[in-house]
Amino acid sequence: MFNKILIANRGEIACRIIDTCRRLGVGTVAVHSDVDANARHVEMADEAISLGGATPAESYLRGDAIIAAAKATGAQAIHPGYGFLSENPDFVEAVEQAGLTFIGPSAHAIRAMGLKDAAKALMVKAGVPVVPGYHEASQDNLAAEADKIGYPVLIKAVAGGGGKGMRRVNAAKDFAQELEAAQTEAQKAFGNAAVLIEKYVSTPRHIEVQVFGDGTKAVHLFERDCSLQRRHQKVIEEAPAPGMTPEMRDAMGQAAVRAAEAVGYAGAGTVEFIVDASDGLQADRFYFMEMNTRLQVEHPVTEAITGVDLVEWQLRVASGQGLPAQQDDLSITGHSFEARIYAEDVPAGFLPAIGTLHQLHFADGARIDTGVRKGDEISPHYDPMIAKLTVHGPDRATALAQLTRALKATRIGGTVTNIGFLAALSEHSGFAAGDVDTGLIERDLEALTKATAPCTKTRALAAVATLGLHRTVPAFAGVSLWGGVEQTARFAFDEDETAQVETLSPTQFRVTLADAIHDIIHTDGTWRVDGAKTAASVWCNGDQGAVFWGETYPFTVVDPLDRAAVQGAGDGVTRAPMPGLVRVVDVAAGAQVKAGDRLLVLEAMKMEHALRAEADGTVAEVMTSAGDQVTAGAALVRMEADD
Repeated sequence: MFNKILIANRGEIACRIIDTCRRLGVGTVAVHSDVDANARHVEMADEAISLGGATPAESYLRGDAIIAAAKATGAQAIHPGYGFLSENPDFVEAVEQAGLTFIGPSAHAIRAMGLKDAAKALMVKAGVPVVPGYHEASQDNLAAEADKIGYPVLIKAVAGGGGKGMRRVNAAKDFAQELEAAQTEAQKAFGNAAVLIEKYVSTPRHIEVQVFGDGTKAVHLFERDCSLQRRHQKVIEEAPAPGMTPEMRDAMGQAAVRAAEAVGYAGAGTVEFIVDASDGLQADRFYFMEMNTRLQVEHPVTEAITGVDLVEWQLRVASGQGLPAQQDDLSITGHSFEARIYAEDVPAGFLPAIGTLHQLHFADGARIDTGVRKGDEISPHYDPMIAKLTVHGPDRATALAQLTRALKATRIGGTVTNIGFLAALSEHSGFAAGDVDTGLIERDLEALTKATAPCTKTRALAAVATLGLHRTVPAFAGVSLWGGVEQTARFAFDEDETAQVETLSPTQFRVTLADAIHDIIHTDGTWRVDGAKTAASVWCNGDQGAVFWGETYPFTVVDPLDRAAVQGAGDGVTRAPMPGLVRVVDVAAGAQVKAGDRLLVLEAMKMEHALRAEADGTVAEVMTSAGDQVTAGAALVRMEADD
């Protein structure tokens, strides 16, 4: 076993690797950018080295600096986590040339699986079923190839991942436009515009198999269902897959092992399959999509049902030990779910968000993988994941109930999150029945993202918090100076609201709203409304606040002086929803646009976001240019509406 390793990553995966290293007595070295100097993974590691900069290109993608840091600290090996350099074969070779060990597969295996077209050709030779499609190198006559396959088809970047460079095309008339968009996105994301074309499976399920190899032999650790996706991004994962038959599990597992052994795979990897679920799960209806040659974000659900620490296995195999278990040693116990909690504005189209985590509380009994602490900031430079929440139960129904409870007990203040959306998804009737496919979220998106209006009791608690009265003040024994004090609270959920709050004692309040009156008692952290004990909690800091009561109800504290200055909002100005880089400006002053037309593209948090016209009109002024770095709220385009 290694004495010391360097972790070439950040956030929750770096912290998760450190946890296993601590248990095994392995020393750890963290690397960090300037903005991550005080991050949780830096605090947890035994040593830390600065890479400088802020963006990934300036820090975590600097392979030479990472290798130098490993050598300077005496680390014997480098663990890449996932993302960044984890699937870069050139980095693997550089690590090995420096006399260090790369904790992961060989450069050969990464290259073999890195290009989707070449990987699928390799899988055909290995006897692994693949989706019907066009996987050749030539990019000529792609439209004709799509016609041969039959619509709908899926255009995919050969060097892709994370949904980038991917487009579904329903009809031949749309092919040219979607092809251009996919190639442009692929070139920007991967430096390779080449694409392949596949038959689009109408009722698809995304089921992947965890594999582990020692460079010669491999085993599988069963499957994960990752069908709950939005825009090809996974949202909730589970293991095992609902409805899976023993015959199909065996067939998929054997196919995944053949795929891993075909490239001499070493370490943890995932073989992803698309499953045609139009007639349920059948052993002859799954097709190879790609192999992820690294540890996956969703690996905790596999660890939960198998009892295996995959990071420990990675360390053992990379240090020269054989496979820690044979196939017959592995079995499934219970059921597990993982939900990805992000700082993102769901009503605004799931836009990534930033903010300071003034409040951060997770439910007891759930596994939490996180790279942040209370008081940390969600940076615009990196993925806005706050945490992964994983639950495990004896059966699917129990585990799903645990997931719902854990999500509703999670309290995060200081930024908007997707927790309400995740909780709604966990209670979706189709999901509960195991009737899942990759289109479920989009079909029911409106219902899943619909915000629940706060009731009068919730609004009364917000009124108390707006005035700072939610902070417990110890009463003097036998003395009360509080009776009869009345104050006006101004706050807003969707609309501005005024309430009168009468302080009866340090812990008792009467709140008069326009449509209700409630008596509030706050003692020992417990809120009672009209005499009834509640599960509510309240947070407020500055002009932001939230009531956590089954759901998160964020509100703002209204300053009437400031509010008057912003009444002109809705003036036809498109503003930056977050800090970012303007990639493309599509319009110029004087241009006529229709509602929904793209005005510009903003890159933030590793994603590109199209900002579109809200109504028909004329572009009056363009206040930015491609290449500009803009702040949140910056005015970008001003429109004049058509008469």
